[in-house]
Amino acid sequence: MNAIADRYRIRADAFEGKVAAVRPGQWGNGSPCDEWTARDVVGHIVDMHGAMLRPFGRDLSSASSVEEDPLGALRAARADVEAILTDPVLAATEQETPMGKVTAEQHIDQVVSADMVIHGWDLARATGQDDTIDPGEVARMWPEAQSIPEVMRTPGAFGPGIVVFGPEVKVPEDAPLQDRLLGLMGRDPQFH
Repeated sequence: MNAIADRYRIRADAFEGKVAAVRPGQWGNGSPCDEWTARDVVGHIVDMHGAMLRPFGRDLSSASSVEEDPLGALRAARADVEAILTDPVLAATEQETPMGKVTAEQHIDQVVSADMVIHGWDLARATGQDDTIDPGEVARMWPEAQSIPEVMRTPGAFGPGIVVFGPEVKVPEDAPLQDRLLGLMGRDPQFH
């Protein structure tokens, strides 16, 4: 395997573990993402997996819906994306994205793979799980988070209803790096 596929697998395993740990009565809990429940967070991740397939003219495989079975829907979406990452030709296929031309594996790495890290925190916070983000992930994401272009914070800039990052949440400069990262990503690290 390559580094991108390995990183995806590690991130997907962590996110899937959080989904598996949600108790039935917690799916309607509010999350740090405005207007999203815990179920909506998983729905977004499943939808983003589908977005990674569209350049190939593919859709998500038939599976349970996020409404019926969030874990099953995530596992099916994950298998669809892993099929691209493990196919050297598909993984290297270049495609146009809102941020320029990149390979499919780079697009997956930059979008849905990274998304699972931050949305894993959202899901954990919404459902009372351990919300510690791997310090290596925090360190990896920190440099780019410090220079998020304003267009990435503009609702609808990448299509109707799409919000990439919310407005920055001010966090003390001496706060832990995870909290400062979350603030740059539009999250209130104190959300309960």
